[in-house]
Amino acid sequence: MSNSLAIAAVTTTLQSILFNSVTSDADLIDTTVTILPLDKARGNNNNNQLNLFLYQVMRNGAWSNRDIPQQVKPGETGFPPLPLNLYYLVTAFGRDNDVTQAFGHELLGKAMSTLHDHMILGADEIRTATAATLPRNDLDRQIERVRITFQPLSLDEISKLWTGFAMQLRLSAAYEVSVALIESTQPVRAPLPTLTRGKGDSGVRSAASLIPPFPALESIDFPKSQTSALLNDLLVLNGHDLDGTNVGAVFNHPLWTAPVEIPVAAGPNATATQVKVTVPNDAVNWPAGIYTVQVLVQRAGDSYRRSSNEFPFALAPDMTVTPPSAGAGDIIYTATCSPEIRPEQRASLLVGSREILADPITLQTNTLTFAATGMTAGVYSIRLRVDGVDSLLVDKTVKPPVFDPAKTVTVT
Repeated sequence: MSNSLAIAAVTTTLQSILFNSVTSDADLIDTTVTILPLDKARGNNNNNQLNLFLYQVMRNGAWSNRDIPQQVKPGETGFPPLPLNLYYLVTAFGRDNDVTQAFGHELLGKAMSTLHDHMILGADEIRTATAATLPRNDLDRQIERVRITFQPLSLDEISKLWTGFAMQLRLSAAYEVSVALIESTQPVRAPLPTLTRGKGDSGVRSAASLIPPFPALESIDFPKSQTSALLNDLLVLNGHDLDGTNVGAVFNHPLWTAPVEIPVAAGPNATATQVKVTVPNDAVNWPAGIYTVQVLVQRAGDSYRRSSNEFPFALAPDMTVTPPSAGAGDIIYTATCSPEIRPEQRASLLVGSREILADPITLQTNTLTFAATGMTAGVYSIRLRVDGVDSLLVDKTVKPPVFDPAKTVTVT
């Protein structure tokens, strides 16, 4: 893995390789290799010159979000490295601007031949080139080799590159160098190894069934084919692998500070496929709204309790509304609610298709008032909605289902 000096190390290594190769030719012995931007490269130099310009840096797609082999093991979490592709423009400037001889062409040919012969940067080459100026770089030790690839550019791309620096086009060739892996400075989180793999350190247990051998809830049945539960309702929790000892149903609600567990007696109330539990008839502590329930069970041979998944269900409010009948116009309805309503809950009365918000409350109460304006004559079905859960209106004990006639108000 390499540190943040990786980009500079690649540039320095390429500069060293090109200089050593080009100056070995007697015709090109006066060549200098610079790494300047295009508009600063030539300056007052009139000798042979190669300029190595890093014009673009892009993220390497193959290494993106990938852990480093041998550094991050399964189960550990670590920040992936920053993988970079570097794009260089090699420009040749001939002695005396190629007036007497095509030195620029010789230079470019020599440079391209050199890079072709060094398609992969060796660790020794990197160490030798960077020993004096970048001794702290560790590009030579990264797990991925650094490769040099000729990058053909269209005339339009080259023109845009040079005109961006307000320079006239000069003889050039482009190369892609990949990949420089810059290691993250964030530490790897490595959990302690597992001591045992299940009971008796037996590892994974294979079974002929696709159903996992752990407690799981799949559905909830409510009394009288209801779609929500009421206080004091018997819930039937359906699933598999629910049998055992020390069985409990754990309920949770967003307004509670801690879950509530209700023990379930062994026998018909706790079988492998069903657990039956009654919602407490506690209008003070069990608010209406969305709950989750899960089953805790201790299996034979275990010294601990296994937990099922959490399954959501709705606990619906119930209410009676007065006056049951009133004249048309503005009406103040009063609802006696169970469970009690808390100040942080949103409550509304649905009269027919019209929603009327409850008057604000500051304390938990079982009484709400609703100001209905402009009521017209008719018989309206009513529902109390608390935190998105409606009181039960449909009677499904008859076929076909009907609206509960007791849940109506009349406007004359």
